[in-house]
Amino acid sequence: MTRAQVRNLEERSALWVAKHLVMAGRLLDIDPELAFQHALAASRRGGRLAAVREAVGLTAYAAGHYGEALREFRTFRRISGSNVHLPVMADCERGLGRPDRALDLARSEDADALDSAGKAELAMVVSGARTDLGQLEAAVAALEIPQLDLHRAFSFTPRLFRAYAAALDAVGRQDESGPWARQARVAEKALGLDDELEPDILDLGEDEDPEPMPAPKVADVLGPKAQRPSKPEVAAEIREYPEVREDRETQHDPENEQGPESEKDPEIQENSASEKDPETERNPETQDAAHTGDHADD
Repeated sequence: MTRAQVRNLEERSALWVAKHLVMAGRLLDIDPELAFQHALAASRRGGRLAAVREAVGLTAYAAGHYGEALREFRTFRRISGSNVHLPVMADCERGLGRPDRALDLARSEDADALDSAGKAELAMVVSGARTDLGQLEAAVAALEIPQLDLHRAFSFTPRLFRAYAAALDAVGRQDESGPWARQARVAEKALGLDDELEPDILDLGEDEDPEPMPAPKVADVLGPKAQRPSKPEVAAEIREYPEVREDRETQHDPENEQGPESEKDPEIQENSASEKDPETERNPETQDAAHTGDHADD
């Protein structure tokens, strides 16, 4: 039902509401106040959904915010038309210090439409309200309903038995309260509600630090094919392609790494060398004299 209601929202709002409702449900028994905050966050985008108002009411009730819880349950009843939370609404009235209003809710016509579990819950609230008013005998009578069966167990039975035993103790009927208190534990075992919350502690070995494990080799993990080839194998691969080897040798030839003059034709280099007079290059005064003589001849 809740999923169907959330799907009616826009996609982003539906995701927002769903996440906060999930967290509210997970934290209800662990951190009721935080669960209440998640439910409030869900109501910011899904406040028109009955499931969201119900979640806000339940988390507020668990956190002790009885005024907010009562308001949310009334809104939930108006939207959904369901009176399933009538016992909780009556208990909120008790929490607000108004036991007479709790009795008024219990006497309303809506209370007659409750199922067996709802009637048992409402009877416990009425008994508590009578106790708040000092009406101890009436508190015992409020719990004497058809659901109070010593030989049958339901989800509400352990709490109903304990409430009846406490009411009997309050009026001094301890001899009658003992069997009901013991039967409450029997009902819990029958319903599987007496499982211990603490896990068993198992001894997994000595406290000494284990010896470090050697690091695995590549061959052990990936197999022999993953090993790097050795140098002879690389040389063999190069011999299979001689043209590649020649290109590499050519690239690293020291003669090919000389400057641009080494790339010229040797004959051209010889001719250019013969055109220059070595003596003239070595003695610049001779060159000046030669130029002077030429001017004199002119």
